[in-house]
Amino acid sequence: MPADTLPPPGTPAPGAAGGSSRRRRASRSWLGTLPLLAFAAVCFGLPVGFVVYGAFTTDDGGTTHATGSNIATSLGGAYLTSLTGSVELSALTALLGCVLGMLIAQAVVAARRGALRESVLTASGVLANFGGVPLAFAFVATLGISGVVTQVAHLDSAGWNLYSFPGLVVIYLYFLVPLMVLVSVPALDGLRPQWREAAHNAGATTGQFWRHVGLPVLAPTLLGGFVLLFGSAFAAYATAAALVGGSVPLVTLKIADALSGNVQVGQENVALALSLDMIVIAGLVMAVYLPLQRRSTRWLH
Repeated sequence: MPADTLPPPGTPAPGAAGGSSRRRRASRSWLGTLPLLAFAAVCFGLPVGFVVYGAFTTDDGGTTHATGSNIATSLGGAYLTSLTGSVELSALTALLGCVLGMLIAQAVVAARRGALRESVLTASGVLANFGGVPLAFAFVATLGISGVVTQVAHLDSAGWNLYSFPGLVVIYLYFLVPLMVLVSVPALDGLRPQWREAAHNAGATTGQFWRHVGLPVLAPTLLGGFVLLFGSAFAAYATAAALVGGSVPLVTLKIADALSGNVQVGQENVALALSLDMIVIAGLVMAVYLPLQRRSTRWLH
């Protein structure tokens, strides 16, 4: 390199200058996430911290000390029955909601009618957020013991009982299926028409396309929808409380009983232990979903 083209002493190399500018931009980009991190720390971190602290402590005569009895109590007896009941109800309704929601979403996407698509998505958005006590009373008026549909179709003679586990499954599907439709439609839109055309040109049938191309690509979305539906059903409280009370063992109802003081002396923090159990279960389900979500992103984008 000629001497007259050499940079003056102390001048940083071009690559070094570019690297330092990129580091400065990266450091500034983190500043934009500070409000989100602060919000998450206050609204999620602090409650989880208090739950963990309360689950492993007990108050004995004004003295707080560490203990594992709360967790042990939450994993035995009626509490364990309620926890397994919630898991069974959530898993069943999430599975049925995924299948029904995906079928409805596929019918909407395949129809290619803008009016039908907008109508279904709008109705799904409304129904997915319709729950709680109003939903319970609506089903009592239609499918309860004296409900209109029950009397007209004579469902009581067939053994139908709304205030039971199957009744909760039907009610939960009312808002879980629309939620799955909202999740599935964008994923189905991401299936490129060229993939289907290429499969058909290669001699593949429609079933073979879905088995070897469509379903593998949509598998992370299906699992993500299952996780979302599972979490919604697992955390639901008002609908079940207004409909079945304590006749169907659910962990959310047990937590409400514990928070209201309906526990033995010295077990006031069992509700926090049950909440921690729910957090752990939700975390395990999310741990299965996240790796597949990254795989789906590579395919659909």
